[in-house]
Amino acid sequence: MTNNELDGKVAIVTGAGRNIGRAIALALAKDGASILVNARSNRAEADAVALEIEAGGGKALVHIGDVADAAAVQAMADAAIKQFGRIDILVNNAALRREKPFAEMSYADWREIMDVTLDGTFHCVKACLPALRSSGAGTIVNIGGLSAHTGAKDRAHVVTAKAGIIGFTRALAHDLADDGITVNCVVPGLIGTPRRKDTPEPAHHLVHQTITGERGQPEDVAAAVRFLCGPGARYINGQAIHSNGGAYLGA
Repeated sequence: MTNNELDGKVAIVTGAGRNIGRAIALALAKDGASILVNARSNRAEADAVALEIEAGGGKALVHIGDVADAAAVQAMADAAIKQFGRIDILVNNAALRREKPFAEMSYADWREIMDVTLDGTFHCVKACLPALRSSGAGTIVNIGGLSAHTGAKDRAHVVTAKAGIIGFTRALAHDLADDGITVNCVVPGLIGTPRRKDTPEPAHHLVHQTITGERGQPEDVAAAVRFLCGPGARYINGQAIHSNGGAYLGA
């Protein structure tokens, strides 16, 4: 079932080649948005998402680029404008999630996370802002993280970056309100996603449980993002909305 609420809209979804990013791209496309599918380096994954969108009758464009690189991000925004003529929705999903004890953490380890998760979000908003202003009903959705609210061992860099995303969301909601742009954050928690062999499940997942005892799916997060991108969510602004099955019940 689709409601076509997003017909004529154009969305950029970063880190959209797999898992939550892929689910978000598919959910937005299902309701009519044209999608720029961004991935850092894996073109095969991004192409597969674009083909899936097109197979469903949607429009998609793949752009490979590291959000930590401001020039690459500008090229991404330019590609969306060239192909689709506008940008209405920006979903900042790209992030790195490493684990290392703070005593062993180098500044390079710290910067790697900040460069992608926090600075990458900055670059994407800056590059897309002129087009989002022209939209008349621009939407930015940042993807947060459960550990930013609960804390987590061996994740000082990740927790700090994701906490920064929350602050950035609230600040931008104020700065961009006059431009008709809403800015919100969706915070996933305990989502069952396939992980590469060199990326084990985060240790902090072992100390949290959902109310139902079940893990969520990427589509559960995508549904929250999709709602925030629609006309029914225009009065929601500057919020952190948790999609975690009750694993965290704080504000």
